Amino acid sequence: QVQLVESGGGLVQAGGSLRLSCAASASVFSFNAMGWYRQAPGKQREMVATITISGSTNYVDSVKGRFTISRANAKNSVYLQMNSLKPEDTAIYYCRAVGKILYWGQGTQVTVSS
Repeated sequence: QVQLVESGGGLVQAGGSLRLSCAASASVFSFNAMGWYRQAPGKQREMVATITISGSTNYVDSVKGRFTISRANAKNSVYLQMNSLKPEDTAIYYCRAVGKILYWGQGTQVTVSS
């Protein structure tokens, strides 16, 4: 059973930065893609950033230029560097991996104060 464990969330002021980490219990090359999703109160979960096995990345328009997804193969980890944070970035952030099935982490709270 694959496990994904997120860390790095917290409370930050607008304009600040956070770095989220997702540690997988299997090689990142076991997955076709990995990514970060978020869900704000009363809203649907949305894709934030993804990275494929080949290293191609994709971002939701609202975070382009501010967030960067990266991967550390030797550590079986994926990261999300979040800069210039805005209050509207407040949400629970989830790590997702696409293998034979979908795997989700338990989520980490990110709160951006104005």
